This record gives sequence, C-alpha cells and structure tokens, in this order.
Amino acid sequence: MDIKSETEVSRRGVLVGGAMTAGLAAIPAAAAPVAAQQERPMTMPVTLTVNGKKQTLEVDTRTTLLDTLREHLHLTGTKKGCDHGQCGACTVIVDGKRINSCLSLAVMHQGDKITTIEGLGTPDHLHPMQAAFVKHDGYQCGYCTPGQICSAVAVLAEIKAGTPSHVTASLTDAPRATNAEMRERMSGNICRCGAYSNILDAMSEVAGTNA
Repeated sequence: MDIKSETEVSRRGVLVGGAMTAGLAAIPAAAAPVAAQQERPMTMPVTLTVNGKKQTLEVDTRTTLLDTLREHLHLTGTKKGCDHGQCGACTVIVDGKRINSCLSLAVMHQGDKITTIEGLGTPDHLHPMQAAFVKHDGYQCGYCTPGQICSAVAVLAEIKAGTPSHVTASLTDAPRATNAEMRERMSGNICRCGAYSNILDAMSEVAGTNA
C-alpha cells in the first residue's frame, strides 16, 4: 500500500473543500442582515409636563431626557456637553430636584414636571437667578450657563429645605448659603471659562447673603 497516496492531500481537494466550507459559513452571515432589518426600535408613549405644558410623545425607550428635550421638543437651551454626567451642562429641574438629563431616560419620567432654562424666565421677565448672572457676569462663553443657572436655583432650594451636603457642619442644624456650601453643591457644574467666583456672587445675591 502506498502510504503517501493515502495521506497526501491534493491541491484540488483543498480548493473544493475550502469552497464548500466558505459557502456554508456564508449562509448565516447572509441571513443576519435580513433579520436585523426586521428588528425595529421599541418605542413607548410618555407624558411629561415641561415648563408648565403637558407633552405626550412616542419615544424610543433608549432616548435620554436630554435628547427628548432637544430633539423632540426643540428646547435647545439645555446643552449636551460631555454626555456622561460629568460636566453639568445638561442640568434640568425635575419635580423640584436637579438632575443630569443626559443620564436619565425619558420613559423614566412619566408624569414628571420638568423645568428647563426656557421655563425659568424670558428675556422680558428674567428669573432672579438669571438677572443676577447677568449683573455679576456669571458667564463667559455661555455654554454651561443654562445648566449652571438651573443647578443654582435648585441648590438654594436644597439649602432652604435643610438638605445637608458633604460640607455641612451639623446634620441637626439647618445649612446656610455660605461660600463653602454653595461651592460644594455646585461642584458638579463645570465652567471651562472659570467664572466660578462670579457665579457665586450671583447666587449669594439671590440667597440674600454675603458669601
């Protein structure tokens, strides 16, 4: 018996076998795009009260509150900065509390009351915090300003409600709008222009204190 003839693989055999393997492997790959095309994003209805107006939308369940405000309701005052919850540019007020809207899905806020920078005041009737920012030059490029103002309004509300922060000296005594308290609470709002001292002056005026 010729051992070589039994063990040697011909060039033609390799080519034929390889072509068959490639053909079989290609079948599920070709079918995959067809299946993918049949998949559609899951959407859900959500009703939000935004700046005092009820809004009912049909949104992709993966849509953030930030994108819902900007892309669906065209409220572009709320800015998309880092989109990772690290800069605070997207801060809005939900049921009286500030949140990073880029980290929250719209469908999580069914029935919630949301206030954006557009809902705080108008050019003719500024919110006291907006007016104070203008007076004390609490902005430079202005990109972070909507989030800064929404956060500042909520911060003073937190202090008034007696909510402690990491720098509150006593958990039994009501916190005050001191320099340290406001700086700590505003630390999640980044200003690349460095207008922090001016922002603090604006907040101090609204709070009625001398930080």
